[in-house]
Amino acid sequence: MDTQWKVAGTYFEACNCEAVCPCVFTSPPTDGDCKALIGWHIDQGMFAGTVLDGLNAALFAYAPGHMLETKWKVALYVDERADTQQTDALTKIFSGAAGGHLSALTPLIGEVLGVKSAAIDYCLEGKQRSLTIPQVAQMEIEAMPGQGGEDVTLTSIPFTPVPGYPTVACRSKRLSFHDHGFDVEISKKNGFYSPFSYQA
Repeated sequence: MDTQWKVAGTYFEACNCEAVCPCVFTSPPTDGDCKALIGWHIDQGMFAGTVLDGLNAALFAYAPGHMLETKWKVALYVDERADTQQTDALTKIFSGAAGGHLSALTPLIGEVLGVKSAAIDYCLEGKQRSLTIPQVAQMEIEAMPGQGGEDVTLTSIPFTPVPGYPTVACRSKRLSFHDHGFDVEISKKNGFYSPFSYQA
């Protein structure tokens, strides 16, 4: 497509599956369905001349069964600090409309529940990640300790929103989501984090 863009930064997610989530290995979700919240913080980004540095986005996804065999419901949240051009860019990138890796996931989406501008507080501290959208969502995860205290990492995952980077396996301290008729309140389930980079 004509628009040339690139964003890079940090990503993390939590879902209702047991750790480690079997969906990333193209297996069925632990509880029969998967409810996931994904957050992105852009360290450096440019979209058609519009700078996106420091902005955040989040996506809630619900798959009623196997993630590759059912149609998802999704809701996108973009940083309320973004101006009109930045909001348009974030929406296109993280919905998959702008191309790049996320566009490969769009055939799996059956319904877009909404796109909202919202306050998105993203915090990275050591091996912990947290994200808050007031009155909507809260997510906190922490890396699971591996042998010798090292991180448990996954590479070459067959199904992931962030290809090309080792992914750190985590457990959630909390995942809550209350919007579009969903009431999710869970803890001690699956989480992941890693760097990310998308472009087209």
